[in-house]
Amino acid sequence: MRKIFLIPLALIGLGLLAACSDSVEDGAAPVGPASAFDTTLTMQELMLHVLEPAADGLWSTAGWIEDREEGYRELYPTTEEGWEHVVASAAMVAESGNLLSVPGRAPDDEVWMVYANGLTQAGFRAMAAATTRDKEDLFQAGADIYSVCSACHQAYDPEINNRFRDE
Repeated sequence: MRKIFLIPLALIGLGLLAACSDSVEDGAAPVGPASAFDTTLTMQELMLHVLEPAADGLWSTAGWIEDREEGYRELYPTTEEGWEHVVASAAMVAESGNLLSVPGRAPDDEVWMVYANGLTQAGFRAMAAATTRDKEDLFQAGADIYSVCSACHQAYDPEINNRFRDE
């Protein structure tokens, strides 16, 4: 009789052991010590080399423009490759919000994090709009990104606007 009780107990034990073990098969990230982040890039370098090119890649492909040579025209992509470029730019904007949240970069854990999260969410909205080819939503998401950037610059680097004015 003892053998009959040992088999179910062994199966229960193995089941508990499997349930408690770390597994990446289900798509979950492995549990372990927090990794250290390398924040060698300064905030200016991160903005110059990562966020600005991504935002410019998005802004240059959303909206309309009128100039003397070509008149009025849309900036939206006309090819699948063009739309994929916008999706990629929007994804980089979204991830840039996460990069701004990395420990060692955020000057505070309150307002800065609101701006960083706002950038991420606006980037995801732009990504969704580019994926569905929704020009109006893409334009609005680009405006939201601009608003978040402007508000953050005003709060943390109000002199930034002076650097872009013609003298």
